[in-house]
Amino acid sequence: MTVHHLNQLLLVCSLVLLVAVAAVRISSRSGLPSLLIYLGIGIAMGQDGPGHISFDNAQLTQVIGYAALVVILAEGGLGTKWKEIKPALPAAAALATVGVAVSVGVTATGAHYLIGLEWRQALIIGAVVSSTDAAAVFSVLRKVPLPARLTGTLEAESGFNDAPVVILVVAFSTAGPVEHWYVLVGEIALELAIGAAIGLAVGWLGAFGLRHVALPASGLYPIAVMAIAVSAYAAGALAHGSGFLAVYLAAMVLGNARLPHWPATRGFAEGVGWIAQIGMFVLLGLLVTPHDLHDDVLPAVVIGLVLTMVARPLSVVVGLLPFRVPWREKALMSWAGLRGAVPIILATIPMVHDVEHSRRIFNIVFVLVVVYTLVQGPTLPWLARKMRLAETAEASDLGIESAPLERLGGHLLSVAIPKGSKMHGVEINELRLPAGAAVTLVVREGKSFVPLPTTVLRRGDELLVVATDPVRDAAEARLRAVGQGGKLAGWLGTGGNP
Repeated sequence: MTVHHLNQLLLVCSLVLLVAVAAVRISSRSGLPSLLIYLGIGIAMGQDGPGHISFDNAQLTQVIGYAALVVILAEGGLGTKWKEIKPALPAAAALATVGVAVSVGVTATGAHYLIGLEWRQALIIGAVVSSTDAAAVFSVLRKVPLPARLTGTLEAESGFNDAPVVILVVAFSTAGPVEHWYVLVGEIALELAIGAAIGLAVGWLGAFGLRHVALPASGLYPIAVMAIAVSAYAAGALAHGSGFLAVYLAAMVLGNARLPHWPATRGFAEGVGWIAQIGMFVLLGLLVTPHDLHDDVLPAVVIGLVLTMVARPLSVVVGLLPFRVPWREKALMSWAGLRGAVPIILATIPMVHDVEHSRRIFNIVFVLVVVYTLVQGPTLPWLARKMRLAETAEASDLGIESAPLERLGGHLLSVAIPKGSKMHGVEINELRLPAGAAVTLVVREGKSFVPLPTTVLRRGDELLVVATDPVRDAAEARLRAVGQGGKLAGWLGTGGNP
């Protein structure tokens, strides 16, 4: 590659990113999932579109897709709140294991008997489409005000189920149907255990290090957090464990560790996640050849019907048998099994392993994802409202950024009061911060001033709070408690009236 080629590449990539950013605005207004627009950009750049770019490198697509999925899972884990996901972990684990097994079996049976695929191809398709897509679930569910337990279950499932599905797809692509199923189950359990152990260990060690080592620049914290999360994937994969589970768990530990400069870290991770999604979908659009899809539309629709109307609901019912989950929530979980780029990426695995009719498998999966994303994504909020599961918006949490003042033995907390926060109307002295913490500055409408004890806080204010190291966590807990419960919130964030 010459400098001239680099200039051309940078121009094309920057234009694609700008179009993709504009597409997010269009999708938010139209309700059309943005992933379909990104796929459309890739198709338009491909050999059947105006771009006329010929691209058929399935192995490169798989490698880049894996890298993008690692970043997406890291971003999703960083945004997952432990208090919401903790009660949902057993149910999510059941859906990601038992539920996946049921879904693979039912979908493969339908593909074999209704479409006439050989068992190996049917099992590959069943495994590929049984993974819910983390990017699709994270983006849609965070716009739908569902109960915390339901959202936590679906988010955790999408973060967990990639691992067993990848193992199944690789097993079926390299050796066909497994003669001794219990051996495969044991391998899956071992890989998941290794991945979970490494992810939790890397996340805890990374959080401990970042909380006790002051970096010289705030911009280094986001880089360090993402590097730690990605290292969990690499370590898990090299140890023959589940790297995808490792990166999700490591990121979740980091995301709940109250690290310094957290809002900046969260924004950086979200931006990198968007770039990963855009690049992944555009590349998948390039790989597909639209004029070869017409023979696979009907099989894709039939398999999608089996998956959506039979396999997914049955997997939810069977997976949640040990748990007391209302039927309305089970119905919504059945419809919320969103597919996205992950199944398409997994469909490149049999292509890389030269499985017979692997191109047809890829085409069927591609059409299935596009059609059912068009159907499920926009209708999910409507279904939640019809089932009376959509909740009214709760008080917004505060945006608190912490900058360590290591030489002074303290912390400077930057607090943003969002719309919906119950800190609106509270006086400074009613915050009842612990001794050793004080509000030193208020920024309102671009003007800053030193507040009095009787200064009334307003939405949109930004506060600078100085806290000594021993009371830093207590001060943040108290601020969050007032933001959620108002001035009558219990002391140090315990909730209730004082």
